[in-house]
Formats: sequence, structure tokens, C-alpha cells
Amino acid sequence: MTVQRTERIAPHLVRVYLGGAGFDDFQASDDTDMYVKFVFPSAAADRESGVGKLRDTLSADEPTILRTYTVRSVDRAAREIAVDFVVHGDEGVAGPWAASAQPGEVIKFFGPGSGYRPKTDVDWHLLASDEAGLPALAAALEVMPAGTVAKAFIEVAGPEDEIELASPDTAQITWLHRGVSSDAVSDSQGGANAPLVAAVRNAEWLPGSVQVFIHGEAEVVMQNLRGYIRKERGVPAGNASISGYWRRGHTEEGFREWKASQRSRDEKAGVTA
Repeated sequence: MTVQRTERIAPHLVRVYLGGAGFDDFQASDDTDMYVKFVFPSAAADRESGVGKLRDTLSADEPTILRTYTVRSVDRAAREIAVDFVVHGDEGVAGPWAASAQPGEVIKFFGPGSGYRPKTDVDWHLLASDEAGLPALAAALEVMPAGTVAKAFIEVAGPEDEIELASPDTAQITWLHRGVSSDAVSDSQGGANAPLVAAVRNAEWLPGSVQVFIHGEAEVVMQNLRGYIRKERGVPAGNASISGYWRRGHTEEGFREWKASQRSRDEKAGVTA
């Protein structure tokens, strides 16, 4: 698709609107966690051409890397999609590209894939995320019918990174401030010590059936919250969308390798998602 415009919606979040002729090939679903995999030149190619100069001339044999991002919204009338990128200066590949993307620039991607949408036949919803999971969490709140009971916990750097969210009046939204941007998280602020972990574990557990959506940093989500939700609270797999979107200190390639090792370990131990 072609970049239509960009918008800095928070100090560490840039929203890129994509459209053009490619919109006709975009097969959107009704799920609220749709994601796409953007195609960028590899690190070696970056040094020669610069990721900010990416156009539609990427050849089939050029080394590439993929970066996964959630589709924040789809506007069929305007024929465009919006994607939110977490940005930390010049760090990484996708963030710097989003921060400098210009209208008319073409970006290629695969997708979308998806797997979650808020159910209407449960008594309440529990949602939790950091900046990476925020687009999907925001999209989920947006489609919840009036009267839906929901508790949402969102961890960001500070109050300046809070954004406006559309949600039912019956949704309780709690912003958590870790004090540093996600790229600067130390052991004292991450993993078991992440504000998100304490907030979710200490939240009042309401009676009745619940659907859970927890997406964010892998150690926080998979090692510190998944067991609480699935084992301690007994939420069945069909009502629990729990996934690591990234891993502290790792590129996406390293994160994929880590996920594969975790799946292998879980399979051997007979653990289901």
C-alpha cells in the first residue's frame, strides 16, 4: 500500500495511514487483533540504501526482514488502514521508517492474520497490554457493545503516552506508568516486576464467565501472567487470547526463535496455550 499520511499520536507512537490501489487486495476480517508483516530491507541493505528510502522497487532477490504490527483500524469508505508503530528514536527498523515515512511512499506487507474478537456471551472482559498490544486492545474496546463490563490495564512509559480510547461507559480503564520507555526497561521494571503483572494479579476477579486478552512483552505475558490466568483462575483456552508480541532485549528474529523454543518446551510438558 501507499503511505497517505502519518500522525504522532503520543511521544512513542506514530500512526501511519496506508491506502491506494493495494487496498483492494486487503482481506479484512471482523477480528480486532488483525496483524500484518511488513517487508523491509535487511540490516545489510539498510546500510546502503536507508530504510527511510524504501519504495516499491524492492527486488525479489534483495535480502529482507519482516516486522509484525497490528492493524489499528480499517476505513472502507476512505479505502485505507491505520497502523500504530512504537518509536524509540533511531532504534530498530520499523519505528524509524514510520517516523520518517512520506506520503506516496510504498510499503509491502503480508497479511492480515488474526484470531481474537471480544465475545458477547461472557459476563465480563479482562484486557491488558503494553504499547505493543495497545492497538489491538483499543480496537477491542471500540467494538464492545454498550453495557459491556470490562477491565483494561495498559502499561506505558508515562502519562504523556496515554491516548484517547473509545469504550463502553461500563469499561474500567487503568493506565500504568513504568517511568521509562519500553526500550529502556530494566529488570526492576520488567518481567515479574512489570507494573502490568501486579495490576492484573491484584485486580478484583469478577464473578461469572470471562474472556481474557493479554498481549505485550513476552516475559511479562507468557511467563508471569499466562499461568495466573489459565491455571490459577482456570480460564479455558477458548476464552484466553494470551500472546507475547515482543521480547525485551531481542529483535523480532530472536523473539521468533525464543517462541519456537517455548512451544517445544510446552509441548514436551503437555502445556496448552
